[in-house]
Amino acid sequence: MMDWLPPAPNFRADLAAALESPNPKDRLERLAALAQHRLGYLETLQLDRALAGLTPEPELGFARVRLAILASSTVDHLPPAIRVAGLRRRLIVDVYVGPYGQYRQDLLDSNSSLHRFAPQFVLLSMTARDAIAGVPLAAPVAEVEDKVSGTINDIRLLWRKARETFNATIIQQTFLDTTQSVFGSFDRLIPGAPARIVSRLNDQLADAAAEANALLLDVARASQRDGIDRWFDVRSWLQGKLEIAPVAAMLYGDMVGRVLAAQRGLSKKCLVFDLDNTLWGGVIGDDGLEGLVLGEGSAAGEAHLALQRYAKQLKERGVILAVCSKNDPEIAEAAFRDHPEMVLQRSDIAAFVANWNDKADNLKSIAARLNIGLDSLVFVDDNPIERARIRQTLPMIAVPELPEDVANYVRCLADGGYFEAIAFTSEDQQRTEQYVANVERDALFELAGSLDEFLQSLQMSVSSGPFKPADLVRVTQLFNKTNQFNTTTKRYSAEELTSLAAAKETVTLQFRLSDKFGDNGLISAMILRPDPEQPEVFEIDNWVMSCRVFGRQLEFEAMNIAVEQARCRGCTAIRAVYIPTPKNGVISDLYANLGFSLLSHSNGGACWILDLAGYAAQPTHISRSGS
Repeated sequence: MMDWLPPAPNFRADLAAALESPNPKDRLERLAALAQHRLGYLETLQLDRALAGLTPEPELGFARVRLAILASSTVDHLPPAIRVAGLRRRLIVDVYVGPYGQYRQDLLDSNSSLHRFAPQFVLLSMTARDAIAGVPLAAPVAEVEDKVSGTINDIRLLWRKARETFNATIIQQTFLDTTQSVFGSFDRLIPGAPARIVSRLNDQLADAAAEANALLLDVARASQRDGIDRWFDVRSWLQGKLEIAPVAAMLYGDMVGRVLAAQRGLSKKCLVFDLDNTLWGGVIGDDGLEGLVLGEGSAAGEAHLALQRYAKQLKERGVILAVCSKNDPEIAEAAFRDHPEMVLQRSDIAAFVANWNDKADNLKSIAARLNIGLDSLVFVDDNPIERARIRQTLPMIAVPELPEDVANYVRCLADGGYFEAIAFTSEDQQRTEQYVANVERDALFELAGSLDEFLQSLQMSVSSGPFKPADLVRVTQLFNKTNQFNTTTKRYSAEELTSLAAAKETVTLQFRLSDKFGDNGLISAMILRPDPEQPEVFEIDNWVMSCRVFGRQLEFEAMNIAVEQARCRGCTAIRAVYIPTPKNGVISDLYANLGFSLLSHSNGGACWILDLAGYAAQPTHISRSGS
């Protein structure tokens, strides 16, 4: 259970030490460190109780989110695991559990506890029993499809109500198949067989979620992987109507934690590999190319090959790949170039660091080179000493506890859920190429005589325009994943952004930047709204920008464009708020540098104003192209 996490050898002593700490930040950090370990159910409950008394402020580095669980089964045993899973990802999760089976009433009653809770996320956990119960075994395909479609349409209405009422992000749990075989293998061929109905429900549920931008919590897939008996215990169901078995609570909680973290932009971004006995078997410096264990013909060779194939798939969906190895760089790179069985090529690796330095220093170098935080890295190394060293020195880096058998490396990495996604865009598919191009830009910067010369030599061009339907998936991803250049850290659902884009009074702007090295894609977005009391004053609701284009004057050109759009609406001033977080300090002087004047400080943030009458367009080395 949760085997990708290291065991907690001194849980009781570490928990006691955390509780004894007089400093709230230190106490919370100690509890979060404990959450990074493999815990049993009782240990999870103890850690959850220790967390209950803390009410951390954002400046402590933990975001707070409100999650409501609306279910047709008993789920009261799940919140502790969800809260601990959130803590593992530096989220403090307030959980509301609706009354058993009363989810419709809870949503419709404006005086209910749910409405007072005002959730940011609504998790719907439904059983398939009602849908199955009304279908006779001999039902024809049309009758079954009508029943399945009716069930899915009912769920869609719940999604709509939750969004209209709370502007909440919807998380829909897939249906567990707790049925027993009626026809044996022939079940697959009978439309009215219970297992076939559950399968159709999940197929249509996935299609509906994709169409409505709801997030899925795929417990059906997890139960297929782990075995249904690990997820469903018939005695627990009969005694207390628990569909998720208590022994699966930690797994369930971690799955919820991953989805919450992904929506908040906290999923990992970069997978860093050791080489020897990780990506291949053997030590290339000692065994040479011909001595490496890799490829068909041996179980270990095929297992290393499977890991490379999996890494290649992650790269294709937008995960950055890097190498951190104690090796001679020329010898290490030769394997990628010359070994006939290598699936990964050198061009797949955005940052390749092979030397004899301390791996902790090399990981810092990789993060700096890619311009991402250390907490964006997942480091995979077969050596338990190196793993322990990185966990101790750089605890913000995820380090999966690899099993002894290389055959289970892929399963371990996949089970860890480090790269949970809420979208898949064209920018994701091009991410490695974009980071490699960044390395080329950095090389050009080293040769340039000045910053001005460097920026001019890039031959940059920006295209901009309002949010369009084709942009919304990427724009949603950008607002929800960006943490450094994020002025207010407001998060938006796709529905909210669709409404904002359609509102006549709102100005939405998306920016794409290209240069002689390639297209960076859609890398910045801004939302401006008129002040209800002063319509001539526009407020920047939020502004985000990818860290990949920091320092290239895009913020100045984006503000030039925003001012032009505001003036066209009769606007005389733009007001903006900067709310500091542990990650967005890099833009603390953003509005001052853009010519804004400070209005006030409040709640740790700052409010700024820009008088458009006196604004002169900032000079940049960025030309304009069509939107």
